[in-house]
Amino acid sequence: MQVCVLGATGFIGGQIARAATAAGHHVRAVRRNPNNAGAIADVPVEWVSADLNDAGSLVRAMQGCDALFHAAASYPEDHRHIDHAIAEAQAEMQRVLDAARQAGIRRVIYTSTLTTMERRMPLILSFSQEAKEPEMLDETCFYQPGTAKSAYYEAKFAMEQVALKVRDIDVVTLLPTAVFGPGDVKPTTGIVIREAARGRIPVYFDAVLNVVDGRDVAAAHVAALECGNAGERYAIGGYNLTLLEFLTIVAKVAGKPPPRLKVPRSLLAGIIRTIDALPRTNLPDHIRMFAFWAPVNAAKAQREFGYMTRPFEETVRDTLAWFAARTTA
Repeated sequence: MQVCVLGATGFIGGQIARAATAAGHHVRAVRRNPNNAGAIADVPVEWVSADLNDAGSLVRAMQGCDALFHAAASYPEDHRHIDHAIAEAQAEMQRVLDAARQAGIRRVIYTSTLTTMERRMPLILSFSQEAKEPEMLDETCFYQPGTAKSAYYEAKFAMEQVALKVRDIDVVTLLPTAVFGPGDVKPTTGIVIREAARGRIPVYFDAVLNVVDGRDVAAAHVAALECGNAGERYAIGGYNLTLLEFLTIVAKVAGKPPPRLKVPRSLLAGIIRTIDALPRTNLPDHIRMFAFWAPVNAAKAQREFGYMTRPFEETVRDTLAWFAARTTA
């Protein structure tokens, strides 16, 4: 099958391009910068240039392809301009879908995010109130607009809603959890593993997150070409770990001591509110929204796609080896 990958120079998109090529598909990899090969310079893909804001370039990039992997999108972080972020995100998604329609794409595998599964109020409401046990999230959970003070949460949910309304193209929506592994070119989540391995994260707080390897996420995307049901969403996750368990695994792999100092969630929430009140400051959005972290049930995708999740220790080792290779290259 001839497939087009939007976001091929990014972390998840690059792993999708690699996995699709390994599965025997002809991959047309889309990039804005003709000199950027991301983490897949060694993969025999067909490179084309396009821009998410240029409808004509998108149509040309997709022309002749049977399916589209849409793993490219803006990452809004300015919580002071949420309405603007939503409008841009909706327009971008509509532009991609219109281009796919015009190019004759029959199937779209859309990479959304775990944040669109949130359905409850923030767990920290005051300095004196600690968290309750978080609920397990799955595809039946939907984020309630306006719940989080987050441009990312609002924009991603708005984009997903545009995708879920499409009826004339088969659109399958995948919701990866916290993705780690080699190929994190920017880097994004990989910074946490890298810095923890250097002993630079000496504290932790009570939280549960679901972690998954980017290579397993990519395998799920490729499997969704055949097995995913149009109009449905699938959580793509691996292991539910407390933050302390996560950092302890990284420390063990790196030969470092695990963090010892526990920070109360209420104190962290107060620090975030203080920083948010400062002009021209933006914390990473997933840290700002730590009160929404929760375990995830990915049984539906594992059952229907048959994909396996490798041990998280392997993910950590391979991530650190990848960063080390880039440093010495």
